[in-house]
Amino acid sequence: MHQRILILDYGSQVTQLIARRVREAGVYCEIHPGDVGDDFIRTQEGLKGIILSGSHASAYQEESLKVPPQVFQASVPVLGICYGMQSMAQQLGGKVEWSDHREFGYAEVRARGHTRLLEGLEDFTTTEGHGMLKVWMSHGDKVTALPPGFKLMASTESCPIAGMADEERGFYAVQFHPEVTHTVQGEAMLARFVRDICGCSGDWNMPDYVTEAVERIRAQVGDEEVILGLSGGVDSSVAAALIHKAIGDQLTCVFVDHGLLRLNEAEQVMATFADHFGIKVIHCNVGDSLLAKLAGVADPEAKRKIIGREFVEVFEAEAAKLTRARWLAQGTIYPDVIESAGAKTGKAVAIKSHHNVGGLPDTLKLKLLEPLRELFKDEVRKLGIALGLPPAMVYRHPFPGPGLGVRILGEVKKEYADLLRRADAIFIEELRKATDETSGKNWYDLTSQAFAVFLPVKSVGVMGDGRTYDYVVALRAVQTSDFMTADWAELPYSLLKKVSGRVINEVRGINRVTYDVSSKPPATIEWE
Repeated sequence: MHQRILILDYGSQVTQLIARRVREAGVYCEIHPGDVGDDFIRTQEGLKGIILSGSHASAYQEESLKVPPQVFQASVPVLGICYGMQSMAQQLGGKVEWSDHREFGYAEVRARGHTRLLEGLEDFTTTEGHGMLKVWMSHGDKVTALPPGFKLMASTESCPIAGMADEERGFYAVQFHPEVTHTVQGEAMLARFVRDICGCSGDWNMPDYVTEAVERIRAQVGDEEVILGLSGGVDSSVAAALIHKAIGDQLTCVFVDHGLLRLNEAEQVMATFADHFGIKVIHCNVGDSLLAKLAGVADPEAKRKIIGREFVEVFEAEAAKLTRARWLAQGTIYPDVIESAGAKTGKAVAIKSHHNVGGLPDTLKLKLLEPLRELFKDEVRKLGIALGLPPAMVYRHPFPGPGLGVRILGEVKKEYADLLRRADAIFIEELRKATDETSGKNWYDLTSQAFAVFLPVKSVGVMGDGRTYDYVVALRAVQTSDFMTADWAELPYSLLKKVSGRVINEVRGINRVTYDVSSKPPATIEWE
């Protein structure tokens, strides 16, 4: 059994990033609701430490969730983050109050008191010789009085108690968020907490996970059959390879060609999995029927639900043909769950639903098998390599389950999809061909996700001696390490110029190309 860190979730949008950082340190962790009982804490096998997440709530409000008392009696180190720090202070005899100077965004924190957590960590030094940390804050309340036994660990001008510690009991807390990439030393802080302070050896890695996951799938499925929705994207591809390794021909993949795929994608998927890997794949072409159901529908959530229902109906129909089919496998991963507010607490604020999380009807007659549900994208990719999948497939950019249905703004029409897939293919082709002089890598590898978006508006243009009145596409390319936050990629003007020229010249019906320079947040990576 792995040594483990328990993360208690109080509803923060970035709780899963804590888990991602802990796993990057080679330590297994699990996220559970912040209101679990004391008995749950007592029965955790291999428990080495506890982390308390942030929240949009206020620790001093009577209705707010309280940290289970056993957390502070479990004789393991505890780290409180943001709300976790405030709850720790409030419940252990300190004081938390509303602040008239809220902090949201970049901040510089002075590290005070030489605690094990922050010892030697700094981003720069002031003229007075004070070690400073560049961090990310997101809070409206603050700790105004330390609990007995605690000492000051960090501060800012507007937040005098930005970190505190009781090292005798192994309690540490910070007001800022070490889990986000904006906190420069955040990864080092969390690694120090789980490895040095909690004493974890670091035995979590994807090659070993393959063996564990295979055994778990075999035990779960038994001699029953599994049906998997294969999209050709990274997540469903890795799920297919993992499940196939575990149960072989008990797995049947259903590839739903819904008419909203990228250029030549159906042919590529069938060739790769059916011909090369020897996996049973059923090709279901439902493009015409799905487009008919999407006619007149403009709302993004409604489109996702319709596409999700279509997937499930196809799966159920194909499963009915298999005498022992009892399981529907999906490539659901953590980011899907986060953005659908489907984390195990259900307390996070919803951003958007995902067809494979929020779109499943109550009438589903199959049990769900989601072997990747607790993994982050980078872990899924590492798992794919460990399973022997080709790197070109594993490191392919993410593609949403609803496909081009959420990259066509408003109503989905076949005409729009045909124009978009051609423009998108040109964009991706040029990204692969263009090389960054500094790194020597192509721009496809330098971006985390890139695609074209169809805008259902027309603009005036001139081609030759004639006037045109055609559609607009927007190009989107982002760089990110976790897909929770992302910056727009600063592609060379020469590359954008070439893509724009090719799209306008080669895709009849498009006469204008724009480039999206929005970061996440406040925007999302996908437009819908």
